Amino acid sequence: MSTRSATDRAAESAPTEFDQHGARRRLSGASLAVLSGIALAFSAYQLLVAAFHPLSSLIQRSLHVGFLLALAFVLYPARKRPPAMTGVGPVDWIFAAAGFGLAFYHWIFEAELVQRAGEPNTTDLAIGTLVVLLLFEAARRVLGLALPLICALFLCYALFGQYLPDPLAHRGYAFDQVSGQLFLGTEGIYGIPTLVSATYIFLFILFGAFLEHAGMIGLFNALALGLVGHTQGGPAKVAVLSSGLMGTISGSGVANVLTVGQFTIPLMQRFGYSPVFAGAVEATSSMGGQIMPPVMGAVAFIMAETLNVPYASIVKAAVIPAVLYYFTAFWLVHLEAGRLSLLGLPKDQCPNPWLALRQNWHLMLPLAVLVWMLFHGFTPMFAGMVGLALTAILILGAALAARMSALAFRYVFWIALGLGASAFFKWGIQPVLGVIALLVCACFGVQGGRATLAVLRASLIDGAKQALGVGLACAIVGVIIGVLTLTGAASSFAGYILDVGATSLFLSLLLTMLVCLVLGMGIPTIPNYIITSSIAAPALLKLGVPLIVSHMFVFYFGIMADLTPPVALAAFAAASIARASPMKIGFKATQIAVAGFVVPYMAVYDPALMLQGEAGIAAVGYVFAKALLAIGLWGVAVVGYLRAPLSLPQRLLAVVAAALLVAAVPLTDQLGFAAAALLFVWRRVAARRR
Repeated sequence: MSTRSATDRAAESAPTEFDQHGARRRLSGASLAVLSGIALAFSAYQLLVAAFHPLSSLIQRSLHVGFLLALAFVLYPARKRPPAMTGVGPVDWIFAAAGFGLAFYHWIFEAELVQRAGEPNTTDLAIGTLVVLLLFEAARRVLGLALPLICALFLCYALFGQYLPDPLAHRGYAFDQVSGQLFLGTEGIYGIPTLVSATYIFLFILFGAFLEHAGMIGLFNALALGLVGHTQGGPAKVAVLSSGLMGTISGSGVANVLTVGQFTIPLMQRFGYSPVFAGAVEATSSMGGQIMPPVMGAVAFIMAETLNVPYASIVKAAVIPAVLYYFTAFWLVHLEAGRLSLLGLPKDQCPNPWLALRQNWHLMLPLAVLVWMLFHGFTPMFAGMVGLALTAILILGAALAARMSALAFRYVFWIALGLGASAFFKWGIQPVLGVIALLVCACFGVQGGRATLAVLRASLIDGAKQALGVGLACAIVGVIIGVLTLTGAASSFAGYILDVGATSLFLSLLLTMLVCLVLGMGIPTIPNYIITSSIAAPALLKLGVPLIVSHMFVFYFGIMADLTPPVALAAFAAASIARASPMKIGFKATQIAVAGFVVPYMAVYDPALMLQGEAGIAAVGYVFAKALLAIGLWGVAVVGYLRAPLSLPQRLLAVVAAALLVAAVPLTDQLGFAAAALLFVWRRVAARRR
């Protein structure tokens, strides 16, 4: 099985009835050309800003939001009616032009805005109001109604909160104060989330898009098939492993479902898994991509900027939880396959993983360079830019290699790589961009070169489109941040969590988890994290939970919310491929991931699980082994199988043993290990009797 053919088949069979960010228009002709031009300009602008930093931070954020608004109004209709789905009406063209044009306000009047800071004039208020209204409408079209409604409630609270009863009331703020807070400074829609979207997030989304177009999905599928495809329940294990590998380059769970799922869900169904279980396995596996290093979800970049810590620190904290998450999915799949007596693929139908890796090893090079740079002190923005440039060089180099002998290409490749690396470390990214420009020119004169340039063009366009939902969520959630900063409302809820935590830390954690799950039923992971971390994470910190652990706790359950019905985006995406009920898939996915719910609690009570504190290798190894055993016992209890069906008392014993291993109370570890040993002995004796 060739990696290229697998990628092509996935692209050709992509579902059209589900889109993670609303219903897109199917454009053609001049409208499609304009849309492609906007997307290309957006990507080019972000690359130029990342490479040369020609603009101030506020202007950069404003133009970023302007591009988002222009793309949103051209690509997404106001209503899902047939005429609106195939053409862009005059009103939407006006909205798109207005959203983009007003983004230059901060650039044109930068000096005047600085001089009258805190005293906006009528024009400032009018422009700010228009931009906020356009942002609300764009977010409604792309992200749905839930998030704009929540943001609108916070906005109403800022304007009319003085009329509420005492515990909730504030002193009252005039319209110009609220408008200035949201539009003129960096504490509203141009706050830290928008900054992160305009810098790190866009580059890493573009990086993932380039790798996908280069054939990385096909390579991941070939590796997964070759390694575990022939084992018991192999097709489902392929889904877990392939989704985990895909998670290393894509931070979007729903995007993972819609790419990897095209291959894995039909494969699972063909070998005996039900459509519901196949969709649930893919949804569960794909959502873990948001916590899978090195390219985690957008929340990880926002977290690093919010906490003012290196991105590598966030990656380090996420490594063990990510491994445990995928172990959970893999273990549940293995048990389910044993319970249903499902076999794997024939060995001769599985590709050779080492051959696939040897033929496409160069695709792993950008990822390896990215990891090395992140853990050697380089900023995520710079590392992402280098990874992106290296991927572009590899794609262009492949086109040129087609006209050279293998030996000549090998020498030219390594010489060029060595010269490029030395120039990069001496002069920065600019020489690398020059190499890309030379390769682009060379490709015009090479057979197949123009097709390669078309791949680069498609990568730039797709990257801009994929960044649309993330960017709008980061911008509109700035309304909530601005209101919380202006009114100080976050302290009230945080105080309540502190009061609960004074009697029980577990109850405070449980309350925070429920808030994350409830919010996640209506809004994406990014605003869910931003809202909850602004309110609950500081309270958990005061209760003694380490800083990164408290934020990772919130982040983790924001991800789990995307698997929790009734609004489970990953389940809906999987349902569009599996042709099954999204609600049933959501409930089954929650069941598969149920063991993963214990990981954040274990990290709170033992921060060594996230490599925090002064714990040594032995302590980390002990808590990791204990977590593996606890998760294994949870899986046994949920599926009711361990080499043979379990009786109800045996399943209850597994639950008790797992709970004892999770609890951070003296002697519970010893009792948990004893209960686990008793269960295994019980199973062995029962097996011998049979």
